[in-house]
Amino acid sequence: MNGRFQTIAAAAATAWLLGGTPAAAQDLRNAYRMPDKAQGLDFRLGDSIFRKLWVQAPSSTRSSDGLGPLYNARSCASCHIRNGRGPMPTGDEPPLSLLFRTSIAPQGTNGPTPEPTYGLQIQPLSVAGLRGEGRVVTTWQETPVTLADGTTVTLRRPSYAFTDPAYGAPHPGLELSPRQAPSLIGLGLLERVPDDDILKPRDNHDGIRGRPNRVWSPSRQATVLGRFGWKASEPTLPDQIAVAFANDLGLSTPLLPAAWGDCTPRQPQCRAAPHGLAPGEATEVAPVLFDLVLAYLRNLAVPPRRNADSPQVRTGATVFGEIGCAACHRPELAPGVAAYTDLLLHDMGPGLADGRADWAAGGGDWRTAPLWGLGLAAAVAGGPVGYLHDGRARSPLEAILWHAGAAQPVRDRVLGLSPADRAALLAFLDSL
Repeated sequence: MNGRFQTIAAAAATAWLLGGTPAAAQDLRNAYRMPDKAQGLDFRLGDSIFRKLWVQAPSSTRSSDGLGPLYNARSCASCHIRNGRGPMPTGDEPPLSLLFRTSIAPQGTNGPTPEPTYGLQIQPLSVAGLRGEGRVVTTWQETPVTLADGTTVTLRRPSYAFTDPAYGAPHPGLELSPRQAPSLIGLGLLERVPDDDILKPRDNHDGIRGRPNRVWSPSRQATVLGRFGWKASEPTLPDQIAVAFANDLGLSTPLLPAAWGDCTPRQPQCRAAPHGLAPGEATEVAPVLFDLVLAYLRNLAVPPRRNADSPQVRTGATVFGEIGCAACHRPELAPGVAAYTDLLLHDMGPGLADGRADWAAGGGDWRTAPLWGLGLAAAVAGGPVGYLHDGRARSPLEAILWHAGAAQPVRDRVLGLSPADRAALLAFLDSL
């Protein structure tokens, strides 16, 4: 990235450290789309590229073609609605914002091993003349959980089946893992946190210890600390953006220049399909467009908290700390970065396990999700949203009740809270 974009990112980070932009409170549906007040044309251009609808090549709109050949969506904004998390999954058809990673048992230590035919991700959509790879059907099983005061909360567990495979039967050892689109606020801040602030030993006297993921970074050409993604499998924002362009939209970038995206050698017709490269171009997403999207995502402001001085919210903050939530959801990851995460991996138990390893992350490991902006999620989406990596939880309370493994003691304390303390805890989460 050139010096001009670095200056933009630094200015935005300074504003975030001072508490974010008050403008984000004025329009809740767009609360995740607000820039630092210092941003100008570059931010707006990045926003337009983020929302751009890409088309099949060849096309008269040369700057917008190259989609696919296989893909999940036509734009970044199709899954990250107003930069927020995806809608709550219902029924047997997953929403557009829920994608499925694929692999087989790891062959060595170099990250997930792609499924031989379907690669690293199921793409259900395709350009004309090809078939999407298939569909994933969801079935649900409901289980009631009774809290100490007699309140019953119904949890739902999804099961997934890959059906109608268009390119032959998948490997018998197929590992299928759902991924709900997360919110995108504060990514630039998380990227700027020094590794030492994430890795320094902390003793909370609670037995909870997170582990870092170590992953390969195409942008740095080295194995480094992972910090983005549900399993901390992406180390930098350029890497995360390049993977999304390649796997979700089938677009080549300077970091991942294959024009066919996730198409495998067993899909020769996909690899031979027309691409969006013009004479003299190396990638479908030109470097300048890539840098604008990068600048946009690095400079999305974190909305200010609401009702932080409410007595109930203050009580909830105390409960949050006393029952152990803050052991993983660290209120301050680094000075001024109130992300409520440690960016580390934790075993969350068999109920949430996907059985799919991702570098150092095991099948039951998940990165602690940042909680900032949590209370605005439904307002931004304009309707119910899903929580956790697969969107199964319909509320923050359901998400808490799915915690197990290392978080089992904390979950059990939530079960035992009085109605007043439970309401205070949820009010605190809603204030973030």
